[in-house]
Amino acid sequence: MTEQYHRWYSHHLGMDLEMLVFGDRGYPLILFPTTQGRYYQNKDEGLIESARWFIEEGLVKIYCPDTIDGLSWYNKGIHPADRVRNYTWYDRMLHDELVPWAMHETGVGKVAMAGCSFGGYHAANYAFKHPERVGNLFTMSGAFDIKMFTDGYYDDNVFYNNPVDYLPGSNQPELWQMNIILGTSDWDICKGYNEHLSHILGQKHIQHWLDVRHNSLHDWPIWREMFPHYLSTIR
Repeated sequence: MTEQYHRWYSHHLGMDLEMLVFGDRGYPLILFPTTQGRYYQNKDEGLIESARWFIEEGLVKIYCPDTIDGLSWYNKGIHPADRVRNYTWYDRMLHDELVPWAMHETGVGKVAMAGCSFGGYHAANYAFKHPERVGNLFTMSGAFDIKMFTDGYYDDNVFYNNPVDYLPGSNQPELWQMNIILGTSDWDICKGYNEHLSHILGQKHIQHWLDVRHNSLHDWPIWREMFPHYLSTIR
């Protein structure tokens, strides 16, 4: 299994970002870390190892970038308007820098988005905002409502980065073409978020799978079981 380290300067963010990339060909998948996790977290926690067969067979190429949680949603030292404004720049980085990079390297016209816990938010937000770029979405114990981070503040940037708010009114046709899996479990602290998002998708008749596992917590063991299963559904 090949592994590459990348560090590049993001013009959208005005800072360097780091990333690990696993594999040399296959469907491009952007895999986000959990809350304030770094680009190497999914490797350290065994999520990449759980996908070894898919990587070595050339079925998927996985990109693990840094996030800017500490400069956006989790930065209590700045006004909520600035937190969400910083995140909009992260979204632009994904859209204008990382996603085109992954599509160019693999020669595939769409990407998959995936993540565990708060990484599931990053994956879902990008996928639902830009469904023309995303063919597959896999979230594992994701949380999808970021109003908890805005201290009651609300503006257009909050709206357009909060899937449970903007998704009900979105009619982009690619939403109905996406392979969507929402993974959760009966003891998952984020189970309610997944059920709510599933309800929104159901109301729009968007096909998806709400995968509720049994006797499992919000933690890496169940995510390591889910991830290779979900990779087997890539189309």
